[in-house]
Amino acid sequence: MWQLLPPTALLLLASTDTRADLLKEKAVLSLTPEWDRLLEKDNVTLKCQGARPEGNSPTQWWHNGKLLPHQTSSYFIAAATVNDSGEYRCGTNLSEPSDPVQLQVRAGCGLCLPAWLLLQARQWVVQEGEPIVLRCHSWKNIPVYKVQYFRNGRGRKFFYKNAEFHIPKATAEHNGSYFCRGMIGQLNQSSEAVSLTVQALDIPPTWPWLRVTTCLMLGLLFAVDTGLYFSVRRDLRSSLKNRRNDNVMWSKSPEEKQEQ
Repeated sequence: MWQLLPPTALLLLASTDTRADLLKEKAVLSLTPEWDRLLEKDNVTLKCQGARPEGNSPTQWWHNGKLLPHQTSSYFIAAATVNDSGEYRCGTNLSEPSDPVQLQVRAGCGLCLPAWLLLQARQWVVQEGEPIVLRCHSWKNIPVYKVQYFRNGRGRKFFYKNAEFHIPKATAEHNGSYFCRGMIGQLNQSSEAVSLTVQALDIPPTWPWLRVTTCLMLGLLFAVDTGLYFSVRRDLRSSLKNRRNDNVMWSKSPEEKQEQ
């Protein structure tokens, strides 16, 4: 069939396919709940949003680069284990694969490395002005009391009953290492520390020398224009004065003198 089409038609088809590929948008992978750091036994649902044809079209899922057999738009992980940690991506027939989402599952309370508490955040890298939300999460959601949040080793917020720590607008001062501490029964437990980064907004740089140069150039142009103005004005005055003072002198020709 392709051999029967003229070359122009083949080029148009190829161009159309290329434009369609360029117009594809990335799929979006989100977590519910939104925390990307979990303790063992936690549940999490990964959701994939992206353009798809009408009908029952499959969704592709990758875990650490390996294609998973799961094909629905939601991927539910029940009672997560450390093996569920890693990079996840998803995609649809009409979208590019999503940006990666890193999921960390920490070992829960055990004999060797007990992890009763885990600090969670909606984002670990935020822009200035964006909100920061931290959560002190306990293994199997065991009640925690007298919860305190720390930044760089200093206490920042205290709650008698466990609650999220909200910072409405992030600034550079909120950069640092965070952890939480609380009472589980009679035990005083702490989470491991995690770094949180606040990025400065991209503001076009202002160069002092550029401002100085601009002012000097404007001043120079003003001086040149002023000089030209007065020079032209002086020449015009001189020209008009000369015209007023000019006298036309008539002299008789030799023939006219002879006739007299």
